[in-house]
Amino acid sequence: METKEQKFALPVDSEHKATEFRLFSVATPHMRAFHLSWISFFACFVSTFAAPPLIPIIRDNLDLTATDIGNAGIAAVSGAVFARVAMGTACDLFGPRLASSALILLTAPAVYLSAIINSPSGFLMVRFFTGFSLATFVSTQFWMSSMFSPNVVGTANGLSGGWGNLGGGATQLIMPLVYSLIHSQIGSSKFTAWRIAFFIPALFQTLSAFAIFFLGQDMPDGNYIRLENSGEKHKDEFSQVFYHAITNYRGWILALTYGYCFGVELTIDNIIAQYFFDRFHVNLHTAGIIAASFGLANLFSRPGGGMLSDLVAKRYGMRGRLWTLWVVQMIGGLLCLLLGKISSLTGSIAVMLVFSVFVQAACGLTFGVVPFVSRRSLGVISGMTGGGGNVGAVLTQVIFFRGSRYSTEEGITLMGVMIMCCSLAILFIYFPQWGGLFCGPKKGVTEEDYYLSEWTEAEKQQGFHKMSMKFSENSRRERGKKGVSAPVPVPSDYESTPANV
Repeated sequence: METKEQKFALPVDSEHKATEFRLFSVATPHMRAFHLSWISFFACFVSTFAAPPLIPIIRDNLDLTATDIGNAGIAAVSGAVFARVAMGTACDLFGPRLASSALILLTAPAVYLSAIINSPSGFLMVRFFTGFSLATFVSTQFWMSSMFSPNVVGTANGLSGGWGNLGGGATQLIMPLVYSLIHSQIGSSKFTAWRIAFFIPALFQTLSAFAIFFLGQDMPDGNYIRLENSGEKHKDEFSQVFYHAITNYRGWILALTYGYCFGVELTIDNIIAQYFFDRFHVNLHTAGIIAASFGLANLFSRPGGGMLSDLVAKRYGMRGRLWTLWVVQMIGGLLCLLLGKISSLTGSIAVMLVFSVFVQAACGLTFGVVPFVSRRSLGVISGMTGGGGNVGAVLTQVIFFRGSRYSTEEGITLMGVMIMCCSLAILFIYFPQWGGLFCGPKKGVTEEDYYLSEWTEAEKQQGFHKMSMKFSENSRRERGKKGVSAPVPVPSDYESTPANV
């Protein structure tokens, strides 16, 4: 223990993951990774949603129709669907530092090119390729799960993801302000000013990529390359990592439910400014402020969901995490339905603010569960779940907000119904070692049985399973206070064939 305390500024567990979360610390490697992750994800969010607050200007310049705007909004979130799964795989194989910095740099040119587009198709393309950067969410969550122990991983995931998502609200304020300064103070025409404004998010995104690459570290003990070369970490095979992810049904359920919390958040980011501008006839600046208030709730709502997940887990374990996720997401669906029904400006703003808290808290609660689905395939599971958020956003916008089949308020109402229906899938998540919403754990099954089942006997004989074994020990607290009497295997059991889970 003395060695660990000398090596790390924060107390750590047997995997050298931090067991405490100190928000105002920048200690290497744990807290530095936290700050690098949320700032870079924030930058990508600002870039991806830089266009919506300026749509009234851009649509006049490029002669965009309602369908063009809807298609571009869909393109912005569809780009990250497969990118998120790919990012999860890249994190598993190459580490979050290299995967994240590479993607951010590869997508930055699309943000710069936004300044020179001159057609609806060009607008759609730059939004599509910029949207790929949202896959950095996966590396953010993977990184936090690699740096923080199970007792605080929900808090770390919630804060990093929430403060990154904050960019979706911040850009509603940033871009109109930058545009106004360029147009009014510098004297550029309005059709030139919006183009120059895009250089601000593009530069921010570029700088964040270099910061991650040069200042970040993959794991508490070092970067993947050094750990694999020294033999401290097993270089896993893609086929095995991918197989254990896609055959774990819990990952698919979380991908579905995340599609109707984070997916809904992405949808709202795309439509809300224009919704208030068109329906309630407020000016562009006011619409931007109202829209920003939805995204800015991420300052505390998504982090609050992650913290709540950790809090209930201390007493009720994994079953507490699942129950809280289900209740919060169902309430979010009800509030979304109500938002579409209210016809007054004041009432709509009030319901939207409360709705934002619940839908974003559900995102934090989801990633309070994700790190426990698989130890070997954590990246792919994170990617599947994150990708599910984008799939949900795409489907929702295609069905309810593309063209003129539904009015925007009708689309919002139906989106609320979808949230509640999809949330029912949480009822089927069951961990044999901890239980589910209505059933307790399977008798005699331990954490080692569950996590070591991802490794073959041959792999265990070579010691590849050791990191999973340590994670099993550290995740035993997910039994909750009432589960402390559950069986604990002796070291000789670690090499035995795991129970069927």
